[in-house]
Amino acid sequence: MDTKKLRQKILDLAIRGKLVPQDPNDEPASVLLERIKEEKERLIKEGKIKKSKRTASSDKYHYGNVPFEVPDNWVWTTLGEISNYGDSINVQVDRIKDNDWILELEDIEKDSANINQFLKKSERSISGVRHQFYTGEILYSKLRTYLNKVLVAPKEGYCTTELMSFNTYGVMSNKFVCHVLRSPYFLDYTLRCGYGVKMPRLSTADACKGMIPLPPLGEQQRIVAKIERWFSLIEQIEQVKNDLQTAIKQAKSKILDLAIHGKLVPQNPNDEPASKLLKRINPKAKITSDNEHYENLPF
Repeated sequence: MDTKKLRQKILDLAIRGKLVPQDPNDEPASVLLERIKEEKERLIKEGKIKKSKRTASSDKYHYGNVPFEVPDNWVWTTLGEISNYGDSINVQVDRIKDNDWILELEDIEKDSANINQFLKKSERSISGVRHQFYTGEILYSKLRTYLNKVLVAPKEGYCTTELMSFNTYGVMSNKFVCHVLRSPYFLDYTLRCGYGVKMPRLSTADACKGMIPLPPLGEQQRIVAKIERWFSLIEQIEQVKNDLQTAIKQAKSKILDLAIHGKLVPQNPNDEPASKLLKRINPKAKITSDNEHYENLPF
């Protein structure tokens, strides 16, 4: 079973509105999008965020000109419209405390986005600038997007500038946004507009233009719950598969060990001794051994 393809299929169904049933009682996503816009305008007026020129309007995506069809109570928007992608906080390393968490790309497992290790600044040799991030924000690797290093920050810290830290406006599920960014559809988009050959990256402008299928909030939450349930089952399958492969490897090794020690099959006293066989193969051969148990070998 190709569990990677299975995960991708689940994500593809999720962002097309085919993983969970729609609830007619859910508030339409169009209303949610208006609330997001209002919250964004409020933050701009209060001076808490700056008006970004990178934001692309999603009005033209409401009818036609969309990557694929979504349920009637969903809408198409853009990453730049629903988030502050690109407005990361830069901090010089010498201003970071020794006990603060420093997250680097190599700490994140590809595809699963599991964090392999948590290291403090005092445990790393680093310099330059890092992005500051907070608990619950989305961390997205703009470098080699096909590695799917996308996650919700489990706690606050500082990360490499190859990771973009950002948040969404208003009431939204950041976990749902993560799943969209990891979906085959969005991966294909990043591969088409990424730049660089050996180290391909996604520009901030192209990331903000990336189109996002937006379901009602209630459905976002149901989708996330369903994905987590399926992914948990897949992880169990992978663990069983790994355990089985380990058992098979150990069994093969044990069988070979028994075989070369003459313990795999019973000896037949009527068999010609191996010493005579060796003499027939090479009459000049001398039978020698540095094994102190040579006389007890099964021939």
